[in-house]
Amino acid sequence: MSHTFDPTTLREYDIRGVIGETLGPDDARAIGRGFATLLAAAGGRKVAVGYDGRISSPMLEHALIEGLTASGCDVVRVGMGPTPMLYYAEASAEDVQGGIQITGSHNPANYNGFKMVFMGRPFFGADIQRLGEMAESGEWADGSGEVESREIMGEYIERLVGGLGDVGHDRLSTLRIGWDAGNGAAGPALEALTARLPGEHHLLFTEVDGNFPNHHPDPTVPENLEDLRRLVADKNLDFGVAFDGDGDRIGAIDGEGRIIWGDQLLMIYAEDLLGRLPSATIIADVKASRALFERVAELGGKPLMWKTGHSLIKSKMKEVSSPLAGEMSGHVFFADEYYGFDDALYAAVRLIAASARLGKSVTELRSAMPDMVNTPELRFQVDESRKFAAIEEVKARLAGSDLEVDGTDGVRVTTPDGWWLLRASNTQDVLVARAESDSQEGLDRLVAQIDDQLEASGLERGPQAGH
Repeated sequence: MSHTFDPTTLREYDIRGVIGETLGPDDARAIGRGFATLLAAAGGRKVAVGYDGRISSPMLEHALIEGLTASGCDVVRVGMGPTPMLYYAEASAEDVQGGIQITGSHNPANYNGFKMVFMGRPFFGADIQRLGEMAESGEWADGSGEVESREIMGEYIERLVGGLGDVGHDRLSTLRIGWDAGNGAAGPALEALTARLPGEHHLLFTEVDGNFPNHHPDPTVPENLEDLRRLVADKNLDFGVAFDGDGDRIGAIDGEGRIIWGDQLLMIYAEDLLGRLPSATIIADVKASRALFERVAELGGKPLMWKTGHSLIKSKMKEVSSPLAGEMSGHVFFADEYYGFDDALYAAVRLIAASARLGKSVTELRSAMPDMVNTPELRFQVDESRKFAAIEEVKARLAGSDLEVDGTDGVRVTTPDGWWLLRASNTQDVLVARAESDSQEGLDRLVAQIDDQLEASGLERGPQAGH
């Protein structure tokens, strides 16, 4: 018995594909067999399995469990829920050593995939490639594992409510908040959570529907926040929170309908956290605003710029004992009084707590931030064989200049106008560019520098590529 995966499905941070074209039950079974074999070799025995609200998820769950048990692993089924609930099941249960969530995240409805955690660490990169090699050669352990179901939602919600910490009920009971689950897997958990939180809560689209009938569940795209913006405006709410399809990324708007981007949320969390943990290291990815890094330093923290990608950030957090990290894409990681994984529901509770503890509304906190002019994330198709080489060429050309160049992940160049970034996506044949300045003229000059570098490598910023 062996199995060959479609080469496009084994990605850097997860496994993802189109149902019926590049991903199906045989793939799920092979993932289960490989994962179980590796876990047993590392001394593990039991895997938690969860799934999101996509139509294809139950079918994949069935096949995945067949694979896990056929290679001798016991399985704890935690049922449908957000990805962070699966992470919680793995992190909090002493008898569980691994976890797999079946989820297409924020991809279109016909996609699905797998996010994995292994002995308390992210399972990515070479680990995922190894599953492919094992399937190809069929080198799987044989065994027969048992399956049990475990009701984890109630315990998970209890843990989320704990994120309010020491904030007094009276300060929280005046809050009025809008929430948009986008028909994703976070819906039922959100209903249970808001029922337990003080204050007034208005919920949109909590019914799980894998067709996403109202809007696409990606809160980093402004048009997907329109329904939430209307709700906040119509009911004059304090702020609004939105989730992606599997609940591990957060989007937010303030009471005036302004988007609070990932790096801006991190500024709020940092202000709250550094009041209690002075001089803590706070990590953000290379796409984050200079304003964030400066603000962390100003508050007495140690800002650390790191590579984009949730698995890479989680690993770095462990390495430097950072209590807080985040990405522009809305992944926020709390290791302070939590487990260090990306949980948008927990991040929402911590936003409520931060606002109450700091004694400032979310709108005031957003208004205090410097106004920067920036491009959205510019993504354009570049052949897989060229993307990393092009970045190396840019680095080589800039090495002789007097510009300040950071090569943590691609090239981030700081000039008197601000900064610009050019990096290769780890998951697609795409280059990503971004620039930020305090004036439009400055931004134009920065974007011109990006275009010059691309041209020197025989490339141009073509039509926008999707995620």
